[in-house]
Amino acid sequence: MFKGVYTAIVTPFQRGRVDDSALEELIEFQIRGKVDGIVPVGTTGESPTLSMEEHIHVIQKTVEVAKGRVKVLAGAGANSTDEAIYLTQAAERVGADGVLHVAPYYNKPSQEGLFQHFQAIAKSTELPVMLYSVPSRCGVEIGVETAQRLNEVCPNVIGIKEAGGSTERISQFRETFGSDFDIMSGDDGMTLPFMALGAQGVISVASNVIPREMSQLVKSFTESDLKKALQLHEKFAPLFKALFLESNPTPVKAALALMGKIQPEYRLPLVRVRPKTRKILKETMIACGILDE
Repeated sequence: MFKGVYTAIVTPFQRGRVDDSALEELIEFQIRGKVDGIVPVGTTGESPTLSMEEHIHVIQKTVEVAKGRVKVLAGAGANSTDEAIYLTQAAERVGADGVLHVAPYYNKPSQEGLFQHFQAIAKSTELPVMLYSVPSRCGVEIGVETAQRLNEVCPNVIGIKEAGGSTERISQFRETFGSDFDIMSGDDGMTLPFMALGAQGVISVASNVIPREMSQLVKSFTESDLKKALQLHEKFAPLFKALFLESNPTPVKAALALMGKIQPEYRLPLVRVRPKTRKILKETMIACGILDE
């Protein structure tokens, strides 16, 4: 259901407000780059600092601009189950194709707590639900057995974005589910090794900047052109690294600002990248052929 390249799109701001015009242009840039989908208001979209109204507005705007040309997998996660259900049902009302749900962060629930949380969300909607395991941010990992239980009880729990960096986990998911569960890499640099073990694509930060190239990388692998896929991976590996020199999404927004696509504006507690980071980022983008010298 969800495969290929999905861009975890940034939320552009101007003078403290969501910049609808810049968001529309970013989505069109992604569609021209042949991505398969857009993920609004995930971590990269600065969801923790958006109001509920802004959160739903960004999803609705993305759906309206996409016009069915690509899928919209809306970020709707929260560490409050009631809030997550509210955002999920709002995403369904405005026309999203599915919802992405991160493990609750800070409160560190048990596996049973995770099961109950995601089950309540899945039962509140007709939309497909993709889980999102990112223990470095959440402090908890969504267990393979927990995902299996959820899928058995709630068939609309259809996959997982895996951002724990473990190839073993990909093998465990494939052994458990066969081909009946969508697995997406949550790390650009792990896209190829994860796909080699059965993942179907990536929910990408880098594709904000290089949508066409990320699409080509994934397409090359799926078409068994491993040489081209590896060439693209090696070419852009320095960019994958540079985009995480500081907390996401500060470097990727800086990169987009260097390209003239958005203002380098964030919501506190996020701030602009340090001058040293910006210098490395710019040099990397020049070396990768994204910017002219």
